[in-house]
Amino acid sequence: MANRIKVEALAPAPLRGRPWTSQYDPGVPAAIAYPAVPLQALLDDAAESHPDATATIFFNAKRSYRSISDAAWRFANGLRRLGVAKGDRVALVLPNVPQFVIAFYGALRAGAVVVPCNPLYTAPELGYQLTDSGARVVVVLSRLYPVVKAARAGTRVEHVIVTNIKEEMPPLLRVLFTVAKERKDGHRQPFAGDPGAVAFARVQGAPAEHFDIGTRPADLAVLQYTGGTTGVSKGAMLSHRALVANTLQCRSWFTNLRDGQDTAMAVMPFFHVYGLTVVLSLAVQGAAAMVLEPQFDLEHVLRDIARHRPKLFCGSPRIYNAVNNSPLAKKYDLRSIEACISGSAPLLGETHRRFVELTGAKLVEGYGLTEAAPVTHCNPLFGEGKQKIGTIGVPFPDVESKIVDAETGERELPPGEAGELILRGPQLMDGYYHRPDETAQTLRDGWLYTGDIATVDEDGYVAIVDRKKEMIIVSGFKVYPREVEESLVTHPAVLDAAAIGVPHPMKGEEVKAFVVLKPGATATADELRAHAAKTLAPFKRPHEIEFRDSLPKTLIGKTLRRQLVQEDEARRASAVPA
Repeated sequence: MANRIKVEALAPAPLRGRPWTSQYDPGVPAAIAYPAVPLQALLDDAAESHPDATATIFFNAKRSYRSISDAAWRFANGLRRLGVAKGDRVALVLPNVPQFVIAFYGALRAGAVVVPCNPLYTAPELGYQLTDSGARVVVVLSRLYPVVKAARAGTRVEHVIVTNIKEEMPPLLRVLFTVAKERKDGHRQPFAGDPGAVAFARVQGAPAEHFDIGTRPADLAVLQYTGGTTGVSKGAMLSHRALVANTLQCRSWFTNLRDGQDTAMAVMPFFHVYGLTVVLSLAVQGAAAMVLEPQFDLEHVLRDIARHRPKLFCGSPRIYNAVNNSPLAKKYDLRSIEACISGSAPLLGETHRRFVELTGAKLVEGYGLTEAAPVTHCNPLFGEGKQKIGTIGVPFPDVESKIVDAETGERELPPGEAGELILRGPQLMDGYYHRPDETAQTLRDGWLYTGDIATVDEDGYVAIVDRKKEMIIVSGFKVYPREVEESLVTHPAVLDAAAIGVPHPMKGEEVKAFVVLKPGATATADELRAHAAKTLAPFKRPHEIEFRDSLPKTLIGKTLRRQLVQEDEARRASAVPA
């Protein structure tokens, strides 16, 4: 039985004014008909069309789409018993485990808005996100429960649903985990008696009763947190319509995917919008099996590729670099991989070349941003000679893209001239939650202003040349300099601080901080790193700290981060032997 929610072309020929559609692979439409359904309809469809197809593979334990769908219905009914109503926020503090899939679709079925949260966040970081979103319910892995317990103080959180990672392991492994790792690794956390804390299994005790909460395509589905020009984390409001649209746009690109038959590696975290759409939603739309990786353990990932023979392996340059540079990669058969889209950071030509040589896969660079749910551009996957290394490719079906002058944002620039990349399409966010001023800066006359400086060639291929915003991207995660700086200056010895991104061969970038100490004060780099660890997730902490007498400033006192970047680049260049 074929999926009902599928890619249906509206226009068989390239659309006028969009010459890049001539670069599409055969079978990729220039425009798509988007069904008026909520995001959870993808799981409804998969469970009805392919009930026995494998949905999740977790430590080799498999669950079918029927099983996952039934569990999501039980979770939805369990949320209703807790008083969750349409529009309430349910935060997920989970890695890639079956419980994420169940809770995500269960929350949507209950009419809730999902708030995906990074499990690496510290209590202050998580507390801000819970407060800003107004979350009433948090679903968390038991090992992370202490962080949520500390973070919920002063928030609207009423219920914390706690699940242990072992609950979805196969029986023998569950026993071994209980004996050897559960207590040692901190997975056994007491929560009985804590206000509002309840076991995931108890919530799952509700019946798998189907109901229609009345969700409309225009309703909010996900509050996905990102940053902006101010460095303050903001909730991008992604509607059901936007997420369904981007899922179908992604599916149109993967012309090799067969409904109910194929397997995808789920390495990119689902709490990140890239993993949420390009891995989770795409797999569910195609009733594909997802090999869930709760953390990036390279040997475990390679072993799972060899064992489960995935066709899709969407990731980031950091992941592909790790595979390329590990001697373990040659121990395992990786030739099942056919198609990979690399996102979240620039894909270097050498990374591309080595991964393709190792696996035989089609690896292409794409581009997206949280505000577009997220993918907007990609290189063609299968067309011979259609890939242009060093570019992010061409716009997706129904996406319009142009380069405008960075000063006014109104004058379209000719091919080859650098300016700000702006775009529009059916997958754009509705705005930033409770931030009308920031929304007005980013969304103008239906166009999304990305803040990225780019060029476009005559064929419509876009190349990113710089970032207008000063964010740092570490292993695909966004770090905002202001967060790092504000953490450092709370140290009693620090007078001033600035943070920049510096190149890293595996992570793309890592954080470097420049610090000015107060007169007469002393502090070591290790002391400052330990101080930052109290409030910053590991990927945000500065790995390199340089002490200075002063920082370059404008006349009005603004730190010139760009000058620090240039000085650091010059120093690194001079240190390289000629």
